[in-house]
Amino acid sequence: MKTYCIHIIFLLSFSVMQAQSNPGTPPPKKLTFLIHITQSQDPTRAALAFLVAKTALEEGHAVNLFLAGDGVKLLQEETLNQLTGVGTGNLREHYDAIVKGNGRFYLSGNSAKARGMTPADLKDKPAEFALPTVLIRLATESDRLFTY
Repeated sequence: MKTYCIHIIFLLSFSVMQAQSNPGTPPPKKLTFLIHITQSQDPTRAALAFLVAKTALEEGHAVNLFLAGDGVKLLQEETLNQLTGVGTGNLREHYDAIVKGNGRFYLSGNSAKARGMTPADLKDKPAEFALPTVLIRLATESDRLFTY
């Protein structure tokens, strides 16, 4: 009887473990995120946008960032090196992680030109100037869109 109870307990335990692991469940789908940033005046929001991008990349998702308006300033070296958000971290650290994770930056060409940016500002960065048509294309190709 004792042996019989031990076998029953073992079988029940094994059944519970099998049900919990459920190997038929597919892994979570990896998504493509578009993060649209239009401001740079609020350091906390700016750093938060980069933190969200970094986090999505760390979780295996694809990320594109489209910077427009004053947001284009975020890729200037001075801004990257100096901006730190309250509770949202350092922009340079987030940027470096985004680059390492193969994130891609698109900057509104008109916004950048109006703020005195040149191709030299994008040298050695995974970034390019883009028209609004690129923003629309990225939005339609993305699974999720965040705006900061």
